Amino acid sequence: MIKVENLSKSFGKVVAVDGVSITAEDGKITGLLGPNGAGKTTTLRTIYGLQKPDQGQVSIDSINVREDLVAAAAKMGIFPDSIGLYDRLTSREHLQFYGEMHGLKGTELEQAIERTQSYFDISEIIDRKTKGFSHGQQMKVALSRALIHSPKNLILDEPTNGLDVMSIRLLRELLHKLRNEGKCVLFSSHVMQEVTALCDYIYIMAAGKVIASGTPEEICQETGDDTLEDAFVTLISSVEGVEA
Repeated sequence: MIKVENLSKSFGKVVAVDGVSITAEDGKITGLLGPNGAGKTTTLRTIYGLQKPDQGQVSIDSINVREDLVAAAAKMGIFPDSIGLYDRLTSREHLQFYGEMHGLKGTELEQAIERTQSYFDISEIIDRKTKGFSHGQQMKVALSRALIHSPKNLILDEPTNGLDVMSIRLLRELLHKLRNEGKCVLFSSHVMQEVTALCDYIYIMAAGKVIASGTPEEICQETGDDTLEDAFVTLISSVEGVEA
């Protein structure tokens, strides 16, 4: 479970996140939905410890991220906003490196690589250096890397960007599988189709704040709209300074 309490983060005079509280439960897919600049990425970066909050706290399976980042990180699989592949490493070497960082070695590591490369069918590029990969290929390797240690909690920032239709379908099926195994999935997106298809619960952010939360059906009921897209536009339009 991922729990965020009263999280705030500013960069100079710019308030990126302002008193955000969210809970992503085990066995559910939780979505952060919002326009560009809403604070989604800053929130996720603070959850996985890349940035320190000005206020508030984050816990991963009851482990305080600021107090014990190493223990918390062991329970997270992270797909960040910046893919961050090393050009001179092959796909396999990326998986090996991250697997070893999470304590995998020997046969256990090889089995993990074999299992993980099948998620997005990267067998054809597994022994190729990542320099020159298409954006979609980079995304597949980065997603596989996040899953190498079978994390209990998965955090994904805009995971479908650059993926083709078949890869998006594979990702959707995989996330449903992880949810059904009782794992916690938290991801950000501004793609309404993906949020509607995947999420059990949604937090809508704008101007650094959570402005609505609930199931897709509950959010539609709150605004009186028939679709989540219409509800989203209604909510965003109601926030001063945010264009729908």
